[in-house]
Amino acid sequence: MRLSRYFLPVLKETPSEAQIVSHRYMLRAGMIKQASAGIYSWLPLGLKVLKKIENIVHEEQERAGHIPVLMPTIQSADLWRESGRYDDYGDEMLRIKDRHGRDMLYGPTNEEQITDIFRSHISSYKDLPLTLYQVQWKFRDEVRPRFGVMRGREFFMKDGYNFDLTKEDALHAYNRHLVSYLRTYERMGLQAIPMRADSGPIGGEDTHEFLVLADTGESEVFYDSAVTDLTFGDREIDYDDVAQCQGVMEEFTTKYARTDETHDEAVFAEVPEERRRTARGIEVGQIFYFGTKYSEAMGATVQDSDGNKVPVHMGSHGIGVSRLLGAIIEASHDDKGIIWPEGVTPFHCGIVNLKSGDDAADAACDEIYNALTALGLEPLLDDTKERAGGKFASMDLIGLPWRITVGPRGLKNGVVELTSRRTGESEELAPDAAIARIAEIYGISAG
Repeated sequence: MRLSRYFLPVLKETPSEAQIVSHRYMLRAGMIKQASAGIYSWLPLGLKVLKKIENIVHEEQERAGHIPVLMPTIQSADLWRESGRYDDYGDEMLRIKDRHGRDMLYGPTNEEQITDIFRSHISSYKDLPLTLYQVQWKFRDEVRPRFGVMRGREFFMKDGYNFDLTKEDALHAYNRHLVSYLRTYERMGLQAIPMRADSGPIGGEDTHEFLVLADTGESEVFYDSAVTDLTFGDREIDYDDVAQCQGVMEEFTTKYARTDETHDEAVFAEVPEERRRTARGIEVGQIFYFGTKYSEAMGATVQDSDGNKVPVHMGSHGIGVSRLLGAIIEASHDDKGIIWPEGVTPFHCGIVNLKSGDDAADAACDEIYNALTALGLEPLLDDTKERAGGKFASMDLIGLPWRITVGPRGLKNGVVELTSRRTGESEELAPDAAIARIAEIYGISAG
């Protein structure tokens, strides 16, 4: 993509309504525009990151054996009356009527909808286990939407639902989701700590939230500092291996880590004093096991091996896809702008032409741009007539992790400049060497 043809409405001034770093930078970098309170249009740069995050979520869900579906945003109130949640959910649910006077709602979650799909098509234990998931827009009518995409009313979310014959099977599904979530967040450059949490209106006894530590987090969290030393890394997991998934669950949840709703001061006191930490956290996902709460209420049963009709055991599992953009920025920025981790960056590399219109500089930029594109990478070429200082400021603001700077002076010496956004370190390389370095960073063979 060439910046002269791209829609990137960068703002020089910080909008007054933006209270936290991620909201400020998302507005200034031209990623979003507020449509109304807590509701945003996603502009090209923001949409690219949103899709990168969504793709990682899909890849890790399908790796774990989960099957994608897509459910409607508008649901019938009748389903929610079956489960007993229609009146219980509260004012966060946007209740509406269609032209025939039927009660409808804009879905805040999909336990009822997915249970209706399951009970319509599955009747035997032989069709279990089954986990279905989607990435879809949700709406919750927050009383005070704030902090941009961190607490909006409309949001993009992955929600998954497991159906199992027994509690033991369902708890394996719970562990399987925990493993897949750890992989998902690490691929995005995040350390998201699973913490024992409160189930809220979803219900159930077993639930963990995944929180990213950040000063602007809305949740107060208490944890053993040893949990921040844990990483999942590149280990291979057999998601059908009950013991292996249970082992990861124990590894990542045995040490104390809780949100303020479930914090137990007496248990926390057992953690060595030098490892006790209190901080703020941003919730980016949650997993639940709630047994037969919905299946009993809505008649989601299967015939077991003895011919008996039994309600299935269920759980639900969510990742805040749009919220993750804010969380990543909160965890990865400096006073110049965003610093995208390589796994989610909207463009793999920025190319800055210091003298657009100069034949040699234009030709070198085109060669680098075409070479990176041929490798399957997406560079962003700043070919505008803007001054160099403005170009660098915009590149720093939008946060691409790598920048290749091309100018007539360097080209005379046969070099361009490769700069790391995270460290600020630069080195001069031949254009071919800079291309090879970018390819190597992203695990692509340039040969």
